[in-house]
Amino acid sequence: MRKLLVIGIGAGDPDFITIQAVNALNEVDVFFIIDKGEEKDELVALRKELCRRYIEDQSFRIVEAPDPERDRKAEAYASAVENWYQKRAEIFEQMMLDELAEDGCGGFLVWGDPTLYDSTIRIIELIKARNRVAFTYKVIPGISAVQALVARHRLPINRIGEAIHITTGRKLAEGLPQGVHNAVIMLDSQNAFLTADPEAEIYWGAYLGTKSEILIAGKLRDVAPRIVEARAEARAAKGWIMDTYLLRFPRK
Repeated sequence: MRKLLVIGIGAGDPDFITIQAVNALNEVDVFFIIDKGEEKDELVALRKELCRRYIEDQSFRIVEAPDPERDRKAEAYASAVENWYQKRAEIFEQMMLDELAEDGCGGFLVWGDPTLYDSTIRIIELIKARNRVAFTYKVIPGISAVQALVARHRLPINRIGEAIHITTGRKLAEGLPQGVHNAVIMLDSQNAFLTADPEAEIYWGAYLGTKSEILIAGKLRDVAPRIVEARAEARAAKGWIMDTYLLRFPRK
């Protein structure tokens, strides 16, 4: 039976990869990669570099497929994302049937950690539900952008006696639940931090762990303009940006 390994490869630095992930890389016959276009060639290149660096037997293959279009203007956000997942599931399913032997091991290299704001596990479950190809799969955790962010800023993720809330820019803009004192924000495409309490402290990082890494920290009211400018300049230069930030709100 085919086997799949969903391998967390860390948030950018090749040294972030774990020993468990290296062992998993060395089991894989075929790696499946979604090509998101020229703007994100750097991400594909890093995945290939990890394979070259850590796999002993270089006879593995890498199979790429173009990412299907996603409707980002749809009013029904959840259904638009689910439709996009279905399209990806169909692509990966066909790649498995065409490229992976019945006793082979396929690998998915996941940026950061596969369990935190990543779609790979959901897509694999969709493939499993379609029942066209039989397989088992295993998830190997990785160092997430959240961990990399607080390590780069030399912080514990929460203050004493306080919880941590992890959410998205979309949810931050809608308003955080009452009582949240420490919030990590991911997937913010609209500078949602501008809607937060200006007295909050922000610890922001982009392209964490890579040569392009940018870090900014301080009172939100003081550094928000710098972050907005840095995001705009980085996006213009690369065509894409991946950033994460921690907000710490004043104790009341």
